[in-house]
Amino acid sequence: MRHGKKINHLGRKTAHRKAMLANMACSLIEHKRINTTVAKAKALKQFVEPLVTKSKEDTTHNRRIVFSRLRNKYAVTELFREVATKVGDRPGGYTRIIKLGNRLGDNADMAMIELVDYNELYNAGKPAKKKSRRRGGKGKKAETAPVAPAPETANSEEE
Repeated sequence: MRHGKKINHLGRKTAHRKAMLANMACSLIEHKRINTTVAKAKALKQFVEPLVTKSKEDTTHNRRIVFSRLRNKYAVTELFREVATKVGDRPGGYTRIIKLGNRLGDNADMAMIELVDYNELYNAGKPAKKKSRRRGGKGKKAETAPVAPAPETANSEEE
């Protein structure tokens, strides 16, 4: 049974694991996406999401809490200035994990973890959401009726 085993220890002692997650979080904040193993990406997601939530309210206390976890003042500044303004209206889910396949050397599962609002490919293609309407069927039938005779006239002109 795995009662009370929420934290993935990643095969490391506590100090090494905390330092590694802090370094990975600083890299994620600086570069907006990083490649790592799936297990480390999932552990990093649990580590970094509460810090992004704290950065939405810029107080001295929140900055000190985030700095105690990240240990890098440049990453804290970047998080509170650029990242917090971009994710200010998002209620959660600031990171995305995309699986990439297996690493050549040791066949480890690799993944890319990224900040959601900084991916232009996924965000640019989405149109604004339409409101659902109950009686929208009449307009579609009226549009399809004139379209059908048009190809017949084109064929008669070519002959």
